Amino acid sequence: MRDEKNMQVAGLAEDAVAGNPDEAVGTMHVGAPAPLPNLNVIVAVCDDWGIGIGGGMLVDNRADMRHFVRHTKGHTVLMGRKTLESFPGGQPLKGRRNVVITRDLDFEREGVDVAHSIDEALAMVADDPEVWLIGGGMIYRELLPLCTHAEITKNHCVRPADTFFPNLGEDPTWHVASSTVRDDEGNPLVTPEGIPFEFVTYTRE
Repeated sequence: MRDEKNMQVAGLAEDAVAGNPDEAVGTMHVGAPAPLPNLNVIVAVCDDWGIGIGGGMLVDNRADMRHFVRHTKGHTVLMGRKTLESFPGGQPLKGRRNVVITRDLDFEREGVDVAHSIDEALAMVADDPEVWLIGGGMIYRELLPLCTHAEITKNHCVRPADTFFPNLGEDPTWHVASSTVRDDEGNPLVTPEGIPFEFVTYTRE
């Protein structure tokens, strides 16, 4: 699971740094935000909605990794280039269509479909039945208004962070559809280091 162990660094700080010519693609306008039925988002957050620091995850949560695999395997994952580079060897996630947004016109990677703008990326995945945004920070912020479904792993702690996900609890357009706080055997969800967490599904109309 080496590729899966790094997916929640999709909230990488590098992707959100202003002035980075590669990730500045996230500032392009995508037109009026009309939700797309095939566009979903998946991310792990802390109680303050922090998702990463220095390009790394805030909480080591293997159950969250399995959760990520279960939802994204066999589907399309959409990300910024810095997120791809954070994976082992900079290689795409196996068993998925990997679409990367970058302004680098020379960028190419085996097993990756490259888009040079948000509009181009959306056109590329328009016919894909299920698309998951996996970061980084700028990609999340720009495309969240187009999503209709969010899978949020809430780690109940606060850790130093330099990248944050929008607080869906403060957005009246998003609603909690379900929340899971126990595993299949009825045990509370807790990380090996003792941090309680839950899997929350949000939907928006």
